[in-house]
Amino acid sequence: MKEPQPITMEGRVARLEPLARQHAPGLLEHAAPEIYRYHTPPPEYSIAGFEQYIEQVNAREHSLPFAIVLKETGAAIGVTTYLDIRLLHHGLEIGFTWIGIAHQGTAVNPECKFLLLRHAFDDLGAMRVQLKTDSRNVQSQRAIEKLGAQKEGILRKHMMMPDGSIRDSVMYAITDDDWPAVRDGLEARLGYAL
Repeated sequence: MKEPQPITMEGRVARLEPLARQHAPGLLEHAAPEIYRYHTPPPEYSIAGFEQYIEQVNAREHSLPFAIVLKETGAAIGVTTYLDIRLLHHGLEIGFTWIGIAHQGTAVNPECKFLLLRHAFDDLGAMRVQLKTDSRNVQSQRAIEKLGAQKEGILRKHMMMPDGSIRDSVMYAITDDDWPAVRDGLEARLGYAL
């Protein structure tokens, strides 16, 4: 598998750009406390806080974060990341995704996942792309299932959360064998082929 590089991926409604300080104002505008319920603690709600958040996210090993930019306005409305990049094993994870509440349930999430999956399988040569979420986050589980990912199981007592609670994680994956059907399903769902 090729190593993912910071690139821009363009869809019809959204664009994925390498996450940078310039995205802080848009992220601040679209962030809300409830978005971070199952994530790491929210950044401080200021431009400086989101600039620091962007630095921290970019410093994570084996990951490549992207800003989700709404093409209509040019504003960053969320973040998504390639993480746990395992070149030797031809796999990676898509995660640490959040999207402003006004854009949840729209074409933004499926389009961004389509762009990330297409790049991972068709350009990088991935065999496996995994996604996981908090077992309490039913909204995220439904969104992952609608993509066509297969539920593989629950990682019990998988993580300690910032509030001290213990998280079970639900693991999903799409393999290169699954990708043609998943791609076709996403193209049909989005109503176009990118």
